[in-house]
This record gives sequence, C-alpha cells and structure tokens, in this order.
Amino acid sequence: MSAPDSPDLDRHAWYEDLQALVLGTLLLAFGVTLYGEAMLITGGIAGTSLLVAFTTPLSFGTAFFVLNLPFYILSFLRMGLGFTLRTFAAIALVSALTRLMPLWINFSNLDPIFACVAGAAMMGVGLVMLLRHRAGIGGTTILAQFLQDRGIIRAGYFQLIVDLAILVAALFMLPLKLVAISVLGAFVLNLTVAINHKPGRYRGMS
Repeated sequence: MSAPDSPDLDRHAWYEDLQALVLGTLLLAFGVTLYGEAMLITGGIAGTSLLVAFTTPLSFGTAFFVLNLPFYILSFLRMGLGFTLRTFAAIALVSALTRLMPLWINFSNLDPIFACVAGAAMMGVGLVMLLRHRAGIGGTTILAQFLQDRGIIRAGYFQLIVDLAILVAALFMLPLKLVAISVLGAFVLNLTVAINHKPGRYRGMS
C-alpha cells in the first residue's frame, strides 16, 4: 500500500504559480481584446467593463481595474490574504495587458463569430489556469459566493441575474446580432470552465 501524498508535494511551486499568472492573464487579455474589437459582451465585471469601454472614453483596462476595487474586501474575508493578493495581481495584469494589446496587434478583418468562440475559449482557459493556482479575477463571483455563505441567495442564481442584467443593458447599446453572438460566447466560456476546472482531480489545489 503506497503512502499518501505529502501536502507539500501537492502544492504548486512559486514559479508554477507565476507562470500560470502570466499565461492565464495573457489569454484573458487576448480574449477580451477579441471581444472588444468585435463589439461583443461577456458576463460579470469584464462584461460591465466592456460596456463602459463601448459607451464612454474610459478603456476596458481602466474600468476593469476600478470596478473590481470594492470586491477585494470580500475576497480577503472569504478567501484570505494570499488569494486576494494573487487576484489583485491578476486583475492588474489583465488591465495592463488589454491596454498594451493595441500596440502589439491590430485587426483588419475579424469575424464576430470567430472572435466569440476563440475569445470565450481563451478567457475560459485563462480563468481555469488562475483558479488552479489559487487566484481569480475578482468581481461578482466573489460577491456571489459571499452572499451564498450568508444564506441570502445561491451563488449560481446571483451570477445568472447579474449576467442577464448585463445582456439586457447590452440590448440598448449594441446591435441585436452581436448580443445574440455574445450569448453563444457565454456558453463556450462556461462550458470550457466546467469541463476543465475540477479541483479534486488536480495536484496543487488547496
């Protein structure tokens, strides 16, 4: 009979966490850039930030960083200091990388359906990488878990309400076709996370 795995062996090394932080945020930023170029929308704070970028002079990066600020207190209370610091770093990197992307790439032709599927898949994989290394991208996900812990509303229901509210708001700001394509993107993103993020299977999860 083999000995049980040591907790120390199960934890990711610091350089593994660092690699996941950099690559995960890069994928998220590239996915968001595709969505921004194609005028698509997603859920949560990222979706709200895209709407702000579409309708005001503020960039996605600035809106994303500022809108996440109130949620760090909840993150600290529910997930602890380590998770909160990693999440802050992830949000800061996504904000900075989305500002830098236009300096590195540009699009002369971008099919919105391709942008939807590819962007959603990239954001899903990037989010999974962060989650596996005990980080997140803050926002309404943390609030949803906090409200569920207090017995106010199930996290999934709250997240659904928020995402539906963002889609309804988008109907007044974007063409119906783009909102419909965005619904497909929400399906792709959530399916990517659901299939690939199963914490009990992987070493390194705490």
